[in-house]
Amino acid sequence: MRRRILVLVGATVLLVLVAFAIPLATLIRSVAESSAVSAATVQAQVLTPAVAGGDRSVLAPAVQNADGRDASEVSVFLPDGTVLGAPAPRSPVVRLGLLGTSASTEAPGGRELVFAVTGAAGGNAAIRVFVPDTELTRGVARSWLLLGGLSLVLLAGGLLVADRLARTLVDAATDLSGVSERLAAGDLSARADPGAPAELGVVAGALNGLAGRISELLREERENVADLAHRVRTPLSALRLDAEALRDPDDVARISAGVDGVARAVTGAIEQARRRGGGTTRSTDAAAVVRERVEFWRVLAEDTDRSVTLHLADGPLPVACAPGDLEACVDALLGNVFAHTQDGTAFGVELTARSGGGARIVVHDDGPGLPPGTDPTSRGVSGGGSTGLGLDIARRTAEQAGGSLTVTSPPTHGLRVDLTLAPPP
Repeated sequence: MRRRILVLVGATVLLVLVAFAIPLATLIRSVAESSAVSAATVQAQVLTPAVAGGDRSVLAPAVQNADGRDASEVSVFLPDGTVLGAPAPRSPVVRLGLLGTSASTEAPGGRELVFAVTGAAGGNAAIRVFVPDTELTRGVARSWLLLGGLSLVLLAGGLLVADRLARTLVDAATDLSGVSERLAAGDLSARADPGAPAELGVVAGALNGLAGRISELLREERENVADLAHRVRTPLSALRLDAEALRDPDDVARISAGVDGVARAVTGAIEQARRRGGGTTRSTDAAAVVRERVEFWRVLAEDTDRSVTLHLADGPLPVACAPGDLEACVDALLGNVFAHTQDGTAFGVELTARSGGGARIVVHDDGPGLPPGTDPTSRGVSGGGSTGLGLDIARRTAEQAGGSLTVTSPPTHGLRVDLTLAPPP
């Protein structure tokens, strides 16, 4: 953009300078020629009375004085054929002057001016003034150099002003781009300079208004989540009290564990909303979180006669993910196994370290697999009549942690979910 503005301004200034400089240069040369011709005419007019008088004692010194005054050659042709002053040939223009007609013509090396003097003693005389090219172009070269220098100064000044203007516009556009990237990365405190020139200032003001509106919407979302958590915790407290009133300790432990799981999910939702508002990055030990959640689901697997195959690497395995997000992700993957397969279906969990850092989690089962033409990673898409949010939660968690989610269904049977998480920065 900056280069284009410089090229545009430079071309415009150059065209304007050419449009004015060429006629002005021609005018300067014409003025110089006119000045030289006018000076020669004045010399001839001064000599005309002496030539008409015919007194050679006065005429000869006057002609010599006029001839030596400058570079022009002054000659006087008398009626008797005598030539006073600078030697000169009797050219056609001179002969025309002796006939009583003044004329001028271009000659090699300059211009020849002949002034006829009629009424002189003995017949017509002629005054010849030869103006050399040096007189016709006196001062022209210097004037052209000054004109060229002034043109270069004007061109450089135009380019300098254009560069300052272009720099201002480019800096403002770069600032807008940087603010947009910061907003896209989650930094809602980023603001553009509304004092940017022209329409860029209007765009900056609109972008700042958009950032403010986004901040307000996120704040309202966090408040709504907090209100929801408050409303949910009240019946959870009542449910916990009812569970503690049961007589069977096993029932008390089982129902209390379920209530604790719901409470953790509500707390995780609140923390996730706050993280989105603050834009902070956290680190989690994937080994500890996966092992803890597998132990939680292992109890339900024993109750439903499911065999579990575990290959869990020893920690720590730090990943760029918050603990609550990773817990929700693992719960979603394991919950899908229990929700979409029959009791007694075996499944397995693998946790390995990636070569470049981070972790890889694989959950596979021996269930029926995916229905044909189904993409379970799309939000709201489910092949088993559920909400279709489980794998979408896992996918978003993986993408936010710099990883990916892959779901494959072998030709024989079962489902395999491959989740990768990047290491924290």
